[in-house]
Amino acid sequence: MVNISLPNQISDFIEQQAIADGFSTPSEYVLNMILREQERLRQQQQVESLLIEGLDSGESVEVTDDWWSSRRAALDALHRS
Repeated sequence: MVNISLPNQISDFIEQQAIADGFSTPSEYVLNMILREQERLRQQQQVESLLIEGLDSGESVEVTDDWWSSRRAALDALHRS
């Protein structure tokens, strides 16, 4: 168990937010914030992992306006067929 001392102004803010967000205790509110932060960090790590995987996946391609135009044309041709 963690016990945290906060200035009165912060403690009052947390209590008000807990009530406004429908939590029965400030502890539930803080727990929810921590769980959301853990999920955000997990998603950030997943995105970073996918970016690294993409960088390591092969030869790089310079993405220009012409590249996008050719991709759109290929998709249009696919949809027409």
